[in-house]
Amino acid sequence: MWKAKTCFRQIFLGVVTRRYSRVAPPPSSVIRVTNNIAHLGPPKQGPLPRQLISLPPFPGYPLPGKNAGVDGDEGDSGHVTAISWVKYYFEEIHDKAIQTHFTKGLVQMEFRGRRDASREKEDGAIPMRKIKHNEVMEIGDKIWLPVSIAEMRISKRYDTIPSGTLYPNADEIAYLQRLVRFKDSAIIVLNKPPKLPVKGNVPIHNSMDALAAAALSFGKDEGPRLVHRLDRETSGLLVMGRSKESIDYLHSVFSDYKGRNSSCKAWNKACEAMYQQYWALVIGSPKKKEGLISAPLSKVLLDDGKTDRVVLAQGSGFEASQEAITEYRVLGPMINGCSWLELRPITSRKHQLRVHCAEALGTPIVGDYKYGWFVHKRWKQMPQVDIEPTTGKPYKLRRPEGLDVQKGSVLSKVPLLHLHCREMVLPNIAKFLHVLNQQETEPLHTGIIDKPDLLRFVASMPSHMKISWNLMSSYLV
Repeated sequence: MWKAKTCFRQIFLGVVTRRYSRVAPPPSSVIRVTNNIAHLGPPKQGPLPRQLISLPPFPGYPLPGKNAGVDGDEGDSGHVTAISWVKYYFEEIHDKAIQTHFTKGLVQMEFRGRRDASREKEDGAIPMRKIKHNEVMEIGDKIWLPVSIAEMRISKRYDTIPSGTLYPNADEIAYLQRLVRFKDSAIIVLNKPPKLPVKGNVPIHNSMDALAAAALSFGKDEGPRLVHRLDRETSGLLVMGRSKESIDYLHSVFSDYKGRNSSCKAWNKACEAMYQQYWALVIGSPKKKEGLISAPLSKVLLDDGKTDRVVLAQGSGFEASQEAITEYRVLGPMINGCSWLELRPITSRKHQLRVHCAEALGTPIVGDYKYGWFVHKRWKQMPQVDIEPTTGKPYKLRRPEGLDVQKGSVLSKVPLLHLHCREMVLPNIAKFLHVLNQQETEPLHTGIIDKPDLLRFVASMPSHMKISWNLMSSYLV
């Protein structure tokens, strides 16, 4: 009787109490209006998590190959801000795109010092915090940001590589000169395209050394000469010497001794700071996110008696081998069976990076059929529709508009080699030619003293790797 009166009283006063089951609460819903008709629907989903790329740990001030205060971020205070470090690493990316990522709060940094166990997530994710553009970097700081920062506009026009002639015409000369990234009195730095041989032999007339002699002399009696090599299928930075003295110094720099045999301390210090850095897309992902590969290499002759192949030395002592050391770092997570690596060779051996990736890490480079043929046969290339891992729903690949993705990219039936020499730091040969050859009684000219000891170059990836990067970054993980 009392319950009936209470219920009547609530209905009379306009108060209705709805009782729900304790087992499953009602699903959350919102009112949506479509064509002037209101209906209940699920709440709008938030943004999906972004795929992140990591920068290497901050090396400290000053940055190699960069003068303090060039862009106004460091000045003379002896420190580097977060945006200056990101601009330095992504030199080929427009400053506006980098600034936009900071403005939107998309740039994060790992917590400094020892990781706090209370901050660790159950899935093992690294605890990070958002940072502003003016935060001062400290040695070892590691920045993470979306892969979209490195998405690059892809030209729809593909240059034709000169072929079949030792005397290139005007169009071929203009094409070769567009490859030049830097030029002074001592060196020329090129961004070599893939499928262009560096050193020619009798049946090859369109090698880089032959074409450079005809098209890249720039008023000198002789063209530049090679001082190191890249594989035919590899793209990226290639250095050539313009005089006999500069060639001799460059040969010593690119040797394993790194030219550190001079009485000049500045020259020895610059040679120690010299490095090359490659980006590669590999099938699979290494077990460790970063590490040092120390695996000697040796050459073996195949059954045909003509073709040789580089393999990991067995250490038996009966075969000739050479020491080979490579530093590697995983740039981001594995996507559809592939991951991007940053490689830094400490030694210079033939096919060193390709063999270390394929045999030492077990992750051959995409398009490397010589050392990763069996893995390529089993590898299923990226489909046009895939499953988004966080929701389990079909996720369509975002394709560059009006561009044929079959141009050797990761979607191609036969992808090109995805290995690119992206960054290089070298001693300033033009400056040290004056420093090392001067007499003790002769003072150096002020203009020569003011020149930097180190030069840094960054080369953008070729079109097929840009397409692969943009396609891979469209996956959200």
